Amino acid sequence: MVPQLTVDDTPTAEPTARDQVLDAARAARDAQPRLAVLTRARKDAVLLAMADALTGRSAKIVAANAEDLAAADAAGMDPGLRDRLVLDAERIVSIAQQLRDAAALPDPVGDVVRGSVLANGLQLREVRVPFGVVGMIYEARPNVTVDAAGLALKSGNAIVLRGGSAARHSNEAIIAVLREVLLEQELPDDLIVGIDAHGREGADALMGARGLVDVLIPRGGAGLIRRVVERSTVPVIETGTGTTHVFVDASADLEQAVPIVLNAKTQRVGVCNALETLLVHADAAGTALPVLAAALVGAGVTLHVDDRSRAILDAVAATVDPAAVVDAVPEDWDLEYLSLDLSVRVVEDLDAALAHIRAHSSGHTESILTRDLAASQRFVQEVDSAVVMVNASTRFSDGGEFGFGAEIGISTQKLHARGPMGLPELTSTKWIVIGQGHVRP
Repeated sequence: MVPQLTVDDTPTAEPTARDQVLDAARAARDAQPRLAVLTRARKDAVLLAMADALTGRSAKIVAANAEDLAAADAAGMDPGLRDRLVLDAERIVSIAQQLRDAAALPDPVGDVVRGSVLANGLQLREVRVPFGVVGMIYEARPNVTVDAAGLALKSGNAIVLRGGSAARHSNEAIIAVLREVLLEQELPDDLIVGIDAHGREGADALMGARGLVDVLIPRGGAGLIRRVVERSTVPVIETGTGTTHVFVDASADLEQAVPIVLNAKTQRVGVCNALETLLVHADAAGTALPVLAAALVGAGVTLHVDDRSRAILDAVAATVDPAAVVDAVPEDWDLEYLSLDLSVRVVEDLDAALAHIRAHSSGHTESILTRDLAASQRFVQEVDSAVVMVNASTRFSDGGEFGFGAEIGISTQKLHARGPMGLPELTSTKWIVIGQGHVRP
């Protein structure tokens, strides 16, 4: 008897967010080999086409961003975070320029890191290669969508982007434009995939996509970064929050110090390289602190001060609005405010400044303002942060300012990459061994 075929009328289960994210990561992995073999000229042409497309279709992106801004305003989003979220025509021109800058940079893929010929004639070369598939989890920063996609493509990587619900419409509009360009350039559009639609469950799935995603990079607040580091089974490059310090040494040039401190704190407050704690040497505090405080308060900054700072400022109350000076609490020394707030402490000497930084820094960026060569050398040698500066604003701690083009983030870890991460930091290496019938004796 011929068996009868039956139709299974059991409803097919809808794919879960986890299923869809893993499918997206798998699609990116399948697409990546097409990118890995492209020449620099071909990759640069794609980046330039993407830059043109972003500016040419900016009205669509700005309209999508307006939806995100309306939701942010309704939710009472912090002003510093909202500033990061905003996209207008001028900012789109700026982020498109980041792609053009990336196109102008040398391609790290294939660079020989080191090599030699062994005594037995074997030729060894260590060369840079793409990671493969990079995952990004970040918050309310649609410019990161463009920066990450551009740097990933230039370094030969596919990328999976999770930019958070606050910027969902903006990110989806940007990714749609970039994917359209990939198709126009006869490349798989799955080289860039976004998973914002899958929410937190999607982010969790991305963290568990070991074997499909080669490296995961979180970029955002302390809570986000901690969550990714603690939960991810995918290797993580940790980018850190910016509990950033400037130490005004006893010998600091006050005419230099005022504009440096103002720039570090107020030039843009909602970024990780903005100044969050000002330390002032006790020997200079009586003169320097009132001048610095007056300039900061005049720029709208609220000062969270220790007892010694309070005593100095109370003595010159006429120069500083008392309403803008509040007493610091212990938590202030560890805060990344991302606002017009600044913690201020008078320290006894360089040793005390170094001790404070060791206790409270997130390892991002610290700067000393000094004319004392020995003090600057000690500061540079003893401060264990990704970026250490002398007589410069912390706002220079940035991949673009360092000449790397856009950056994927600022790494505060000590493995593989540290500080602003440009193209070389998005590559790994492999060894190529050339023999002529060699066998190991």
